[in-house]
Amino acid sequence: MVLSVASLGYGLAIHIRNARFQRGWETIHRAAVPVISVGNLTTGGTGKTPLVALVCDLLRQANFRPGIVSRGYGSVDGNANDEKLVLNLLCPDVPHTQAPDRVAAAHSLTIEENLNAIVMDDGFQHRRLHRDLDIVLIDATNPFGYGSLLPRGLLREPLSSLRRADVAIITRSDLVAARVLAEIHNAIIEAAPQLVDHVLHIVFQPTSLRNLDGAMMSLRDAASQPVHLMAGIGNPDAFQTTAVRAGLRVTGTSWFPDHHHYSNNDLQQVRQLAKKSHDALIVTTLKDLVKLPLGCLNVHALEIAAVFSDLEHAKVLGRLIQRAAQA
Repeated sequence: MVLSVASLGYGLAIHIRNARFQRGWETIHRAAVPVISVGNLTTGGTGKTPLVALVCDLLRQANFRPGIVSRGYGSVDGNANDEKLVLNLLCPDVPHTQAPDRVAAAHSLTIEENLNAIVMDDGFQHRRLHRDLDIVLIDATNPFGYGSLLPRGLLREPLSSLRRADVAIITRSDLVAARVLAEIHNAIIEAAPQLVDHVLHIVFQPTSLRNLDGAMMSLRDAASQPVHLMAGIGNPDAFQTTAVRAGLRVTGTSWFPDHHHYSNNDLQQVRQLAKKSHDALIVTTLKDLVKLPLGCLNVHALEIAAVFSDLEHAKVLGRLIQRAAQA
C-alpha cells in the first residue's frame, strides 16, 4: 500500500514535469549541433553503454565527429563514473563530458572539441536539451519494470511517454521466447503508434574476455575452467544468462548493488568463494572491471558487442542516425 501511494505521487510529479515541457512553460535548449539521445523507461541495466558506443561508431562511419555527454550518476568525488570509464575503452577517440547540466556540457564540449554531433547517454528523461533523435531501449527480460512506476516498480515514466520516442530498441531480444518478444512489440506499438516501423531488436553477443592490462582470453579457453561471476549492475540475471550462453561454466555468483564501488573486503570475499569453486576464474562486466584496483589482474571482463539480429534493423537505425546528424 505504501509503495502504491508513493508511486501515485511519483507519477503525478512526472506528469506535471512533462506537461510543463510539452506546453512550453519550461525551455528546451537547442545545441549548436544535432543531438542523439540514448535512454530508457526503466531503472536498471537495459544496455545503454554498448548502444551509445554503437551510435558513436555509426556516426564516425558516416564521417561525423561525435562527442558524448552524460550526467555522471554514481561518480565519486567528481571522478569518471563506471559508464564513462567503459566508454573510454569502447570509444577511446570520442570526447566525453559528464555533468548534471547537460545543456552546458553539450555547449562546451562542442566548442572545445570541434564536434558536429552529440550523443546524450541516458537522456530520455532529460527534457532540457533538444534532441534530433530519441532512442529508447527496452530490455526484453524485464521490459516494463513490473508494470508500475517507481518505487513500486522500475518504470521511470509511464509507457505513454514512448510517444516522445523516435525509435525503440528491444535489447536482449534473444533471451525471451518469440511469443514474449511479440507481446513486447505489440505493447510498444499500442502505447506509441508512431513507432510502428521503428521497433528494432538487438542482442548482446559475447566476444572474448579481457583483464585490466588489456590481455585477452578466448571464450573457448574460458569455457575449459569453472567461472565465478561478479557484478554490480542493474540486471545481473541477464549477465549470467549471457555468460552461460557464451559457453562459460558458472559455478558461483557474487552480486552487488548497481554502481557498486568495490572495497578490498568485497574482493577478498569474492576470491575466497572462487577458490572454493575449484579455483574458478572470476568474470565480471566491463562496467565493473574499470572500477577495480589495477592489481586485480586475475579478474576478467566478458566483452559484449551490440549486434542486430536482423540486418534490416541495422539499416533502419543507420538511416535514422544519419538523417538526424544532418539536421
